[in-house]
Amino acid sequence: MSVAQEIESANAAYAASFTKGDLQLPPKRKVAILTCMDARLDPAKALSLEEGDAHVIRNAGGRASDALRSIIISQQLLGTREIIVIHHTDCGMLTFSDGQLREQIRTQLNQDADHIAFLPFRDLRQSVLDDVRIIKESPLVLDVPVTGFVYEVESGRIVRV
Repeated sequence: MSVAQEIESANAAYAASFTKGDLQLPPKRKVAILTCMDARLDPAKALSLEEGDAHVIRNAGGRASDALRSIIISQQLLGTREIIVIHHTDCGMLTFSDGQLREQIRTQLNQDADHIAFLPFRDLRQSVLDDVRIIKESPLVLDVPVTGFVYEVESGRIVRV
């Protein structure tokens, strides 16, 4: 059975007892959480979030410049008034450079990816500070609280930066 088939089967069981179809469109807690797509981080479990509580925006590294479109929509159209940035230990974004990945793409796919900023980083704590700053300094983002954390994949804890 493929993973897609497994997911389809699991969803059928979930949908059979689903009772949350009447949740409101705006997130109840008025918060947008920007975090990494890493499979070891489950924001709902780690942060005790229920369906409808928050917008969870995920991308490789939890990078702000890649998420501004979603943050703006979250604020302007859906009323979020707080932003939380969460990066994590042992992140894959610490393991490569743009040049390395571009060369790999050239070699494996015979394609040019020079126009893409993959946004890796060398310092985990600094990456959180940089992304908080990008959000706070964007003229397209409302002046709201923006807090940064590092999620420890080893312990499940978040640590404020």
